[in-house]
Amino acid sequence: MKYRLQSILFVFVAFMLGCNEYMIVGVLPDIAAQYHDSLSQLGLLVTVFALVYAIFTPIITSLANRWRRHHVLLALMVVFFIGNTWTALASNFISMLFSRVLTATVAGAIISIVLVMASFVAPREKRASLVSWVFAGFSIASVIGIPIGTVISTTFSWHDSFWMISGLTLFVFAALVWLVPRDTPQFKSTLSKQFTLLKDSRILLGVIFIVTVCAADYTIYTYIRPLITNEMGFSNTWLNWLLFGMGIFFIIGNKFGGWIADNGGVNRLGIIYIAMTILYLLFGPLLSFKWVAITIVALLCVAFSSYGSSTQLMFLDIAEKEYPQSLDLASSLNSIFANIGISLGSFTASQAVALTPMRNLGYVGAVYSIAATILVFTLSKKYTAKRF
Repeated sequence: MKYRLQSILFVFVAFMLGCNEYMIVGVLPDIAAQYHDSLSQLGLLVTVFALVYAIFTPIITSLANRWRRHHVLLALMVVFFIGNTWTALASNFISMLFSRVLTATVAGAIISIVLVMASFVAPREKRASLVSWVFAGFSIASVIGIPIGTVISTTFSWHDSFWMISGLTLFVFAALVWLVPRDTPQFKSTLSKQFTLLKDSRILLGVIFIVTVCAADYTIYTYIRPLITNEMGFSNTWLNWLLFGMGIFFIIGNKFGGWIADNGGVNRLGIIYIAMTILYLLFGPLLSFKWVAITIVALLCVAFSSYGSSTQLMFLDIAEKEYPQSLDLASSLNSIFANIGISLGSFTASQAVALTPMRNLGYVGAVYSIAATILVFTLSKKYTAKRF
């Protein structure tokens, strides 16, 4: 019974973090209207958040190894609450930027600690399933959090969208105090020994693969609202339903990713990213056919989110067998390099939107997708060769 409650709570943590990170995409036009700034400039909020997330997650995760995980997790949750509440109160771009920086500083470490705890509390045969559900928590944020946040923003104010997250954070904190495991084993080590993990060629290929996948994702996701309304021609009424539908397909992708992790793992991912490349190449030419275009987006959502469980379990597998002192760092690699990819993709998208028609974002995504395909086939060969 306790394992099930812990599992649900871990998904809730991911949902909370996902709302904070992704909701900005849905409310970006409303922030732009209040601050009188361009969408391309405010798109940098996504870039900066992801970059800070990527820089601070390995530092905090590694340093936190000196203290008990549950104490660190609760302390980080307090900082997260302060950062998100600051965002809700932000009255100008600079205040918003610094509040997002504070939140990004701890968000990655929170999910990394949760993933380590999940790997310990779950029976080994259920690890892939639980990890996929934790990743699905971010997708559930797309299904429920982003549409609700967008509705609140358009009906009342974007500030109220972030107040909703602060309320959720208080609930999650109380549940963590009650349910968080206090006895997960830890291997205390120096920073230099923990980072030896990053010298492994399989780890390096895996993280660069994640960067390219997420960069491809955010070439269109950063501007998904104007793409749906301005380019495809859907009304604002349809917008919320379509964002809801995208979230559903993200969840399908995460659960499909859990199945892949149990049935071949990274060895099965190559074909998915070949398909993703084709979809990106079709996106621009078919953007005017709105129902075809939104179907392509739905399929892209599945492809985007199917890698997480396989790479997460691969990183943990390598760390457990060869770098046990780096287990916490290994658990954070997905979130660290996903956010480097998000930063790269959103920055590329903001530059592309400033220089070319928005429909060309599909071709930018295709370049990243081709790189991801090549990397995952190379990774598959190296991981399989060294494993057996």
